[in-house]
Amino acid sequence: ERAGPVLTITLNRPEVYNAFNRELHAGLADALAEAAEPEIRAVVVTGAGRGFCAGQDLKEFQQISGSIKERLEETYHPNIRALRALEKPVLAAVNGPAAGAGLSLACACDARIASEEATFVPGFIGIGLVPDSGGSLFVHRLLGERAFEWMVSNRRLSAQEALEWGLVSEVVPAESFGERASSTAPQPRPRSTGSSSSRPICSKRRRRATTSARACRPSSTSVRPSSAAADAGVRHHMHDFGRRPSRTVLALGRSWG
Repeated sequence: ERAGPVLTITLNRPEVYNAFNRELHAGLADALAEAAEPEIRAVVVTGAGRGFCAGQDLKEFQQISGSIKERLEETYHPNIRALRALEKPVLAAVNGPAAGAGLSLACACDARIASEEATFVPGFIGIGLVPDSGGSLFVHRLLGERAFEWMVSNRRLSAQEALEWGLVSEVVPAESFGERASSTAPQPRPRSTGSSSSRPICSKRRRRATTSARACRPSSTSVRPSSAAADAGVRHHMHDFGRRPSRTVLALGRSWG
């Protein structure tokens, strides 16, 4: 949804807490391509229904052939790279549970606000995986040494705890969250006619997430896969890339041997 120069991207599989499947990945890719257009000056990423994003739809993931590395390079990685390459501010409006790759997606954004109903859980260790979608990099940037302990403990944080830890900058009552998210989105000033007019409102350097990921598709920037793809019985966990990380990539202040 566009509101002037601000584009809102809504992950839209509410019946499974917006868990990622191939259609959602493809939808996010389309939405991020739209976000790169020069008319768009700021971006908000949020979820439909009661959740932000529960991570990977494990039922679908188990049915896909090929290596985990191939699957990640086809889906998660390109979208995280595209999000990080946007030369404009990106706000994660975390309206509900964010787990696994959903947590990584939120942390890849430039700023985060949370509904009081939001929760945050790494998820990866619970299914024997290493944080994916750039999570080990971005969470460490936000939390420092505390990141490793949190990621391996799989502890669920409330919105208030996330605020205290510095994971989000604000917690908003659920009933006013949508309005607050809209007002929090950076409202770019009109471009001047001077020599600086060609500069983006926020000169965010292009950077590639060392461990990256992919996400969802917009129809009017709301990503909606076919109902047949939805499975309410799916456990909504975000999962790891299944690849042993290098010391440099994970940056969790720990050697992985």
